[in-house]
Amino acid sequence: MDIKTASALRRLRLVSGPEAISFLLLLVCSVLKRTTEFNAVPVMGAVHGFLFVLYVILWADAWNRAKWSLGTAAFYFLMSVLPTGGFFAERRLKREAEDAVIASRARKEGVVNA
Repeated sequence: MDIKTASALRRLRLVSGPEAISFLLLLVCSVLKRTTEFNAVPVMGAVHGFLFVLYVILWADAWNRAKWSLGTAAFYFLMSVLPTGGFFAERRLKREAEDAVIASRARKEGVVNA
């Protein structure tokens, strides 16, 4: 994995957590709007909308650079529309990055998988 691909995956990973948190906060604000006089939906809606658009842009960049299959790309996109999906995407992206580092070190040391 080259440095640009690793950077693209890292950027996607870094935005997936805040995007998931903003989604959950937006859901809480929606409930509070209907049950109390508190209405933070316009603010949280804007924050979540910004983070969602940023996630989709970074997702497209990561898909292009990492050469994901359609199934992998669909999984990461689906994680952006599920309320807690960003947390799962973040963990899986972190695992993929760690595996890529291990594979890269093994190639440098001349270790070949049997």
